[in-house]
Amino acid sequence: MLATDHDPIAAIATAAGRGGIGVVRVSFGGHRGEVVEAMIEAICGQPLTPRHAHYCGFRDARNAVLDRGIALYFTGPHSYTGEAVLELQAHGGPVIMQLLLQRCLDAGRAIGVRLAEPGEFTRRAFLNDKLDLAQAEAVADLIEASTEAAARSAGRSLDGAFSRLVHALVDDVINLRMLVEATLDFPEEEIDFLEAANARGKLAAIRASLERVLAEARQGALLREGMSVVLAGEPNVGKSSLLNALAGAELAIVTPIAGTTRDKVAQTIQIEGIPLHVIDTAGLRATDDEVERIGIARSWSEIERADVVLHLLDARTGMTAENVEIATRFPAGVPVLRVVNKIDLAGEHAEVVSNDAGEGVEVRLSARDGEGIDLLRAALLKIAGWQPGGEDVFLARERHLSALRAASGHLSIAHEHAEQRSESLDLFAEELRLAQDQLNSITGEFSSDDLLGVIFSRFCIGK
Repeated sequence: MLATDHDPIAAIATAAGRGGIGVVRVSFGGHRGEVVEAMIEAICGQPLTPRHAHYCGFRDARNAVLDRGIALYFTGPHSYTGEAVLELQAHGGPVIMQLLLQRCLDAGRAIGVRLAEPGEFTRRAFLNDKLDLAQAEAVADLIEASTEAAARSAGRSLDGAFSRLVHALVDDVINLRMLVEATLDFPEEEIDFLEAANARGKLAAIRASLERVLAEARQGALLREGMSVVLAGEPNVGKSSLLNALAGAELAIVTPIAGTTRDKVAQTIQIEGIPLHVIDTAGLRATDDEVERIGIARSWSEIERADVVLHLLDARTGMTAENVEIATRFPAGVPVLRVVNKIDLAGEHAEVVSNDAGEGVEVRLSARDGEGIDLLRAALLKIAGWQPGGEDVFLARERHLSALRAASGHLSIAHEHAEQRSESLDLFAEELRLAQDQLNSITGEFSSDDLLGVIFSRFCIGK
């Protein structure tokens, strides 16, 4: 632990601004007993019974009442941080909150109470084994959740759903490592370890379990981060109309004049609880108009960063030579979904069909009438990899995905060594160890102070 992890800290725990109730929180670090109780009595004017709510006046240095509210005192380790904690619930005006915070800092000056850093309360909960690292990150994710599905999934992560799966994987890897290490320690035993202990079967089961966890983590990351969807195509093919249809609101200007959209228009929508960041861009064409050329350049920049590109065509003209040229410029590795718009003008009906090149599907719809929009939503969910029944998903971060992928890579190499039998048993054991380290980094059993600093610095102050 860092020396500062023992300091008493204080902060306003509620969001900035006015509210009916505001909370100031103090965590007393390594201090306890009479010193803490004296500070509490100086602020509250009375001793507090642990884990009981007390209605009292919060007093300044001259014993004048600043405000009246509820005071709660928790003794360590039975608190959020695992330390002695005082919570003062007062009226939520910004001035009274600042006065109350300053009173806590002044009253605690003798024991070194200081202003908390972002995420420091949750960092202490992690360091004091109240939460593991994945659960601690779920606290921030729960606060920042932008959809109901994301909030529910963050709650499951906070409850330990993700951590339990990771711990189960770690236990399986440890058990296999024990068998391997035992064989390495007793090379005189003339047994075929890989056959007698079914090491290959155990490894295959671990790899299958890891793939299932990784698939669920991808779902969770999708709920947390969302997906960037860029609408691209020639001018006047209905990109702005499609944005409005997906969003259910008139966000972009729609006219029959080509080149109306000259800069991007962005909107976040939800499909099955997944945030989709939809970006309408300027029509792609050769032009001498300087403003339009800048807009087109920005369009290509957005396309380069997209998670999926919707290439819009006009049903009356189809895949023109200009559209072929546009398609050849789309970045490799980015999924492209062809959307044929204006079927109402072409006398067609909404459907999903294989495209002319046989490279996936295209959705035929009318953005103006809304016909086929549900087909497009379903196609986007499929590209995102969203599976039905995602209500049991836990929230995950890119850090978690990277660690799971790295662990999967080490287990793949271990499998290769296992196929070479006992000649590579030491290398087999080493890959298992590296896989375990990657899994442990998710929950924090193996994490550097630098990583912890980055993670908790992104929390809000007071949490």
